[in-house]
Amino acid sequence: MSGNGNAAATAEENSPKMRVIRVGTRKSQLARIQTDSVVATLKALYPGLQFEIIAMSTTGDKILDTALSKIGEKSLFTKELEHALERNEVDLVVHSLKDLPTVLPPGFTIGAVCKRECPYDAVVFHPKFVGKTLETLPEKSVVGTSSLRRAAQLQRKFPHLEFKSIRGNLNTRLRKLDELQEFSAIILAAAGLQRMGWQNRVGQILHPEECMYAVGQEGGCSVPVAVHTAMKDGQLYLTGGVWSLNGAESMQETMQATIHVPAQHEDGPEDDPQLVGITARNIPREAQLAAENLGISLATLLLNKGAKNILDVARQLNDAH
Repeated sequence: MSGNGNAAATAEENSPKMRVIRVGTRKSQLARIQTDSVVATLKALYPGLQFEIIAMSTTGDKILDTALSKIGEKSLFTKELEHALERNEVDLVVHSLKDLPTVLPPGFTIGAVCKRECPYDAVVFHPKFVGKTLETLPEKSVVGTSSLRRAAQLQRKFPHLEFKSIRGNLNTRLRKLDELQEFSAIILAAAGLQRMGWQNRVGQILHPEECMYAVGQEGGCSVPVAVHTAMKDGQLYLTGGVWSLNGAESMQETMQATIHVPAQHEDGPEDDPQLVGITARNIPREAQLAAENLGISLATLLLNKGAKNILDVARQLNDAH
C-alpha cells in the first residue's frame, strides 16, 4: 500500500496541473446562479481548465436600510469585486450589465456578454391582488422598487399609485411583499425571476412604452435614465429617456443607425479590439463605432433639448430628501 501510494504521488507530481481560473461573484443566490451558468459555459469551451468560484459581499449587499439612490456612490454592487481583480485575488468576475459603471476602471474590460435574457421589468403582486395589473390596482396602492428609473416612469404612467423603496435580494423582497402587508406589488427584473425559477410569480411584464430598462449605471442610482434598443433589417434603433423624480417631466427621443455585422469577421481580430470598455473580437470595429456614435448622438440630442436640467433637478431633489 505504501509503495503504491508513493508511485501514485510521484505520477501526480509529474503530470501537468490544470490551470485554475478564479471567478469572482456576489454572494446572493441570483448572482451565484448567473455565475454558475457562465462557469458551465466556460468549462464546455475550455475543458482543460478548472474554475473556482469566489463569492463576496458588496457595499450594495451590506447596506440594506437605505435606498440605493441615497447611499451616494456608484459601483455599489461592483467595487469590492473590482478591488479583488486589482489585487489579483480573482481572474475575472461575473456581473449583471446594469450594475456596471458607465466607465470601467483603467485596465479592465468586458470580455464577454452572454446571450440576452428578457430585458424587461416584471410586476409581482401580493397574493390578494393576483390577476390585477398596475392599471387596475386600487387607488393609493403602494408599489415597491429600489430603482428611481422604474419609479419615475411608472409614476408618470400610473399616477394613482404610490411608489416606495424596497431593498434586499430577491428572496428578501418577495418575503416582504408576501408577509408585511405593506406592498400591493413590487417591480423586479424579469430575467432575475426567470433565472431563479420563479416565473409563476410574474403577474405583468412591463413593455418599453410603460418602462424602459437601465443601461449600465449612467448617472449612478440617483437619476432616472433609461433606454430601449431594437435591431431590425440591419438598423439599430435606440430610444433614450430622462425623467423627473415624480415623472411629471420627461424627455424621450429615438435615433437609428445602420449596423452591418457579417456572419464572420472577415478581417480577423483587431490589434486593439477594446471599445467603450468591451472587448468584442468577433464584431467588426465599424459596427462597434456605429453603435457607439448612435449612443453619443442620442445623448447629445437629449442634452441639447434640456435633459441636463431635468437630471440636475432630479439629482438635487434626491440629495435633499
